[in-house]
Amino acid sequence: MLKQNLNLKLSQKLSPQQIQLMKLIQLPTQAFEQRLMEEMNENPALEGGTLEDEDKFEKDEFDTDEYDDFDDAESIDANEINIDEYLSNDETPDYKTQTNNYSDDDEDRDIPFVATVSFHQDLINQLNTFVLSDEQRDIAEFLVGSIDDDGYLRRSISDIVDDMAFTQALYTEESAVSKILCHIIHELEPSGVGARDLQECLLLQLKHKTPTESVDLAIKIIEDQFDAFTKKHYEKLLQKFAITKEQLKKAIDEIEKLNPKPGGAFSGSSKITEHIVPDFTIRVTDDELELSLNGRNAPELFVSKDYQDMMKTYKDTKDKSNAQRDAVQFIKQKLDSAKWFIDAVKQRQETLYVTMSAIMEFQQEYFLDGDETKLKPMILKDIADKIGLDISTVSRVANSKYVDTPYGTKLLKDFFSEAMVNDQGEEVSTIEIKKILEQVIAEEDKNKPLPDDQLAVILKERGYPIARRTVAKYREQLDIPVARMRKKI
Repeated sequence: MLKQNLNLKLSQKLSPQQIQLMKLIQLPTQAFEQRLMEEMNENPALEGGTLEDEDKFEKDEFDTDEYDDFDDAESIDANEINIDEYLSNDETPDYKTQTNNYSDDDEDRDIPFVATVSFHQDLINQLNTFVLSDEQRDIAEFLVGSIDDDGYLRRSISDIVDDMAFTQALYTEESAVSKILCHIIHELEPSGVGARDLQECLLLQLKHKTPTESVDLAIKIIEDQFDAFTKKHYEKLLQKFAITKEQLKKAIDEIEKLNPKPGGAFSGSSKITEHIVPDFTIRVTDDELELSLNGRNAPELFVSKDYQDMMKTYKDTKDKSNAQRDAVQFIKQKLDSAKWFIDAVKQRQETLYVTMSAIMEFQQEYFLDGDETKLKPMILKDIADKIGLDISTVSRVANSKYVDTPYGTKLLKDFFSEAMVNDQGEEVSTIEIKKILEQVIAEEDKNKPLPDDQLAVILKERGYPIARRTVAKYREQLDIPVARMRKKI
């Protein structure tokens, strides 16, 4: 028995030009400049700089019926292009994984690098300062190889003994490995390396310090009352060691100077500082906002005059050979591609500018004086409706673009927030509430930090009736620990 079913499928189709535009819009300045150079290298018909004569490229110069035969071979049917294939979520652009849009054109871009050895190689080199037998050296090197990038030895001694036997044919006792660990590895720099947990790491560093009353007390606290210390149960520590608050404070100061990740300090020294190139600049002049687009986002591009002249020459040739016809097809394809790219760059400039203009107008109060509590609730749809663009387009601009303001360089997406209603029925931004929450915590008595339920009461008194769980959520988003962990002596 035959069954006939009618299935309707709705899919979004975009032309190649639209896809090209979307890909350009989502690029931050650095990536856009790189894309620009790639296109100019790949297409000799596209040139940049200043066009001295005023001859502009016109498609009609070569796009006549005489050459329509060449279009069919190279043309792309827009109906065959599915947006999902070109802008898939799996195709994550770099701007979503990093916010560095440092430009190659920036001054001092040549950063000298110091020739360095790796963390583990440095530890191996330090072993040369010890007098070791061949077996001891092999054990020490194996232990170094088992230390992670943070500087910890997170494997048990018994597992290490077994691994040495299976992989190195080195048969030894746990006591021999423990002796090398305690008397050799734990003496290496940076201090604390080779520790098996945080408690041991801190102890190793304290024991390498010059003995003082505060250091001795710090060692006792870490050795005997580590759990109470981590939970900041200071009253218990005062009673346990029969000491004053001042003595405890000095001991804790010694502990807070220690490095919980000794290996991380070594590897972190070679990291390069990230630089940001703003896409926009906002300045305040006579209480008026002035917006400008970074010139790097608005390059001067034009179609090569040489290629236009070649096209005209072939067009004027009456008897064309197959080679000449192939040349016409190639040149026309490059000229089309150049014009598409130039149009896409111009549309990108317009999209960026109109989006930032709408954001600046929407958040005018903030941009005039920089008071974050004046940021209004704003979602992508607000801006999309205002400028008549799709929400996804606004998102591509906001997620990867920066604006230089008198109050610092800001990522556009940070201006967007949900709305909440205060006790007067007015809509306020969640950014405003977070800012006030941050101020309340900054002003609290650190001897008696405010728990979340008390913070909720204070915010309610200030006109923001939000639940304790919402306070906890905002506090976590601000990377502020719970009250107990904010306590100080």
